[in-house]
Amino acid sequence: MTTKPEHNERFARMIFATVYPLYLKKVEGKGRTKQELNKVIMWLTGFNENEIEKNIKDKITFDELFREAKLNPNASLIKGVICGYRIEEIENELTKKVRYLDKLVDELAKGKCMSKILRVQ
Repeated sequence: MTTKPEHNERFARMIFATVYPLYLKKVEGKGRTKQELNKVIMWLTGFNENEIEKNIKDKITFDELFREAKLNPNASLIKGVICGYRIEEIENELTKKVRYLDKLVDELAKGKCMSKILRVQ
């Protein structure tokens, strides 16, 4: 699926520190914890807790976040529709990575067990 350049640029410029509290509110509202949210982010990006906090403090963009991330080799197992887009059809790599994160957060909020979220084989 081809997304418009403006759409992709919006994701690139989006500040992780602005979105993180929204992710947190979403998962905590469904009875999940900050630790679980961070575990999902760590699985996808390879960052540890301190690096996540530093990225928030430094107000890095999603472009910077995913340039520095060591994407989990099983990230390609994240499939499905999020915000009207089928993840596996998204052509722009950064947009796909952001949608991976959105999908994981959504699954966490929906109460999926952690082993399924983290694509444990």
